[in-house]
Amino acid sequence: MVKTAAFMVMLFAASSCQTVEPWQRDRLSKKDMQLVSDPLEARRAEQIFFSKEASSGGAGAAGGGCGCN
Repeated sequence: MVKTAAFMVMLFAASSCQTVEPWQRDRLSKKDMQLVSDPLEARRAEQIFFSKEASSGGAGAAGGGCGCN
């Protein structure tokens, strides 16, 4: 049982590695493929969240607050 589980983990780990060819990089560098497509908008949203929650990090749901900092 343990050997089977270890084999499955190794199999999944080995199969998840992909190489990117040079001609594929242009598609991956497009704005739609970025984790944060607009850094300025992400920073603005983080500032609003920080002002409402009086904390930083973790972009979750906003709550109440005075909105001043």
